[in-house]
Amino acid sequence: MSARRPGALGGRAAVVGIGATAFTKDSGRSELALAAEAVRAALADAGLGPGDVDGMVTFSMDTSPEITLARAVGIGELSFFSRVHYGGGAACATVQQAALAVAARVAEVVVCYRAFNERSGRRFGAGVRHRQPSAEGVALGWVLPFGLLTPASWVAMTARRYLHTYGLTPEVFGHVAVAGRRHAARNPAAHFHGRPITLADHAASRWIAEPLRLLDCCQETDGGQALVVTSLERARTLPRPPAVIAAAAQGAARGQEQMTGFYGDEPAGLPEAGVVARQLWADSGLRPADVDAAILYDHFTPHVLMQLEEFGFCAPGEGGAFVAADALPLNTHGGQLGEAYLHGMNGIAEAVRLLRGTSVNQVPGARHVLVTAGTGVPTSGLILGADG
Repeated sequence: MSARRPGALGGRAAVVGIGATAFTKDSGRSELALAAEAVRAALADAGLGPGDVDGMVTFSMDTSPEITLARAVGIGELSFFSRVHYGGGAACATVQQAALAVAARVAEVVVCYRAFNERSGRRFGAGVRHRQPSAEGVALGWVLPFGLLTPASWVAMTARRYLHTYGLTPEVFGHVAVAGRRHAARNPAAHFHGRPITLADHAASRWIAEPLRLLDCCQETDGGQALVVTSLERARTLPRPPAVIAAAAQGAARGQEQMTGFYGDEPAGLPEAGVVARQLWADSGLRPADVDAAILYDHFTPHVLMQLEEFGFCAPGEGGAFVAADALPLNTHGGQLGEAYLHGMNGIAEAVRLLRGTSVNQVPGARHVLVTAGTGVPTSGLILGADG
């Protein structure tokens, strides 16, 4: 990565509102209706109304256009609207885009949202279907003929290399699954509320794509999540304690592919996460020891271990032992393994709750929370901090 000066974004914007629908397996409603409900809830949480919003950010993958959602919610004129590509890798980047717009005074109040019927509608876990020819789809041509058709099968390749490189067994992934489900069991909003698991449960779950078992894979969820971002000055006038955006970053590795980067220099790691990590630590002036909790994107358990290693919480190959030691509060909402798969947006909301002191699995005195987005693709990350 080229040399860069510390970022000037930190401390200029904050997340002031969070809102979500129920997380279900069959919503019975359109994705637009889910998005509208989440946005209204986030604005109410922020103490703002639709008329205060002048910016909107979502994923390129979202089916609810900004102007359509604005009409549905009652939002008026927009001076900023943006979309971020690469699926779950976009989650934290939506907040980054909102913060950039606020810092540049392009917009004053920006809503970030994501809504889908990912269980009852499009099944992401089903993999590639009816894909139109595209330049970015060319890489898939090197793996699809060999049976690598689904996200689980793509991640299984990297997971197998990880185990081989560090002399580990698939049981090491179980620590992530158990931690996520332990937190979800205490979270009434989580799909797996009241249903913790053990390492034995993990080891007994069926294979999906070796070395990944069923309990290594995140859920599929219907639902919506929205966040409200504004300037720190305005945030201090609103009813909720602001979650200050201390740093925000996007990252794509050299030679990056989408989920199929098996030919890089180190296929047992996540170099795109390393790009984000270097930026976040440099821009915030913080280090891993300063982080009180981490919300790490857990679409598949091996990628949580690799992220811990890329961010410097532990040495390569030691992620499993780090999680087993409960060395850092991790995915306190239950993660996408236990709460819901909302492309990481629900994880950002949990970071806000931790800083407000309202998480069901609260970390006492939490001041800095790391949040990451989808890995295996160009990705993004945030460090959110308490005000003052």
